[in-house]
Amino acid sequence: MSTTRKESLESSLRQLKCHFTWNLIAEDESLDEFEDRVFNKDEFQNSEFKATMCNILAYVKHRRGLNESALKCLGEAEDFIRQQHPDQVEIKSLVTWGNYAWVYYHMGQLSKAQAYLDKVKEVCKKFSSPYRIENPALDCEEGWARLKCTKNQNERVKVCFQKALEKDPKNPEFTSGWAIANYRLDDWPAKNDYIDSLKQAISLSPDNTYIKVLLALKLDGMYEKQAKELVEEALKKDPSAIDTLLSAARFYYKIHDTDRAIQLLRKALESLPDNAYVHYYIGCCYRAKFFQIDTRERAFNGDRKKIEELMQLALNHLRKAEEIKEMIENSCSFLAGLYVIKGQYEEADYYFQKEFNKDLPPGPKQLLHLRYGNFQFFQMKREDKAVYHYMEGVKIKRKTKPREKMREKLQRIARRRLYKDESDSEALSILAFLQENREGQQADEDMESVNQVLSASLDEAGAEYK
Repeated sequence: MSTTRKESLESSLRQLKCHFTWNLIAEDESLDEFEDRVFNKDEFQNSEFKATMCNILAYVKHRRGLNESALKCLGEAEDFIRQQHPDQVEIKSLVTWGNYAWVYYHMGQLSKAQAYLDKVKEVCKKFSSPYRIENPALDCEEGWARLKCTKNQNERVKVCFQKALEKDPKNPEFTSGWAIANYRLDDWPAKNDYIDSLKQAISLSPDNTYIKVLLALKLDGMYEKQAKELVEEALKKDPSAIDTLLSAARFYYKIHDTDRAIQLLRKALESLPDNAYVHYYIGCCYRAKFFQIDTRERAFNGDRKKIEELMQLALNHLRKAEEIKEMIENSCSFLAGLYVIKGQYEEADYYFQKEFNKDLPPGPKQLLHLRYGNFQFFQMKREDKAVYHYMEGVKIKRKTKPREKMREKLQRIARRRLYKDESDSEALSILAFLQENREGQQADEDMESVNQVLSASLDEAGAEYK
């Protein structure tokens, strides 16, 4: 094929509606992160979207240079479309055919790419369009793909389903997609119109168990009984649906019923034995149960066997999660905190360092400096290291409770040192640092601290690890 014809082919390919033209991977996201989030982390794994997932997997396979595997995935997508949409095979296959064309183009098999392009063209000609048509089925497919793949495009997702609903306002699938997009856009507390959109989706898709649990998650404490009924109804209807199990577990964790959450997560684990996030959530549940036990009960007359069992279960699942997927935020930090309580400081330090090696967002990084600073101060008796990490946390310009706690701790350390020696250079440096990193009234407070001589009132060891 001549260069001119190849350029013409690529120009036609760019007009297609498919995964290769939708820009699904964010610029700041690696392919590993994308694949992990889409296929492991997110709970949205409904079986009725098998063709959609096959298309997404084909796109990922291509990006990894595995084009033969990508073609196999597209073949599976075609099979699912024929099984699930026998009366809409052509329209539902347009996205898959577009993906075929792109894969073959990148493989250098331009005649095959042109053949799939022609298949798309034949269908589109029926609607007086060359390579793309305005069809609610295509808008819906784009909506599901973006809903599944993108992190911050929920407004765009909502537009996709709104366009589809304009043509078919009572379509259950379009309504469900629109309701889920609304759910993701909404901030707590839930607005009535978003709750109404979920209720409308349920009325049109009474068998959609995932939507029912999403509605339960949006209902506030006044409607807890109604929310529980929705969740249990969903679980009874489809007890093995992964997205329903995971979102139901999240609901029970939210209302502090960790036993029920663990039961549901263990059910999900039967289908996903090597899913790091399921192990992580189970570990978090056991960790929460451990901390629900009163501190004095843990220290003195509690059921030592039960306490140790909860600790070990939390450690086991958090370690398993970390072994499978090292990117999970907080997993190592939680492990470190539990090992601190067990008095196993070498293991604690190991997991703290693993957490520091992750590419953490500013907020979690700030909290990690607080936790590690406390570990150095209370357990390791290394005030110099504690001061360093408190300072590193304060340097992160986010107005949060951890940052305020680190400022207070630095002030206490400085005051205690000045009480012993009014010319202590380290104490004066700490106060100068606090003034440089001040916010609002804190400048005056920090300057006043230089002249104050107060004894330190240190927190109880280990309190910050909870």
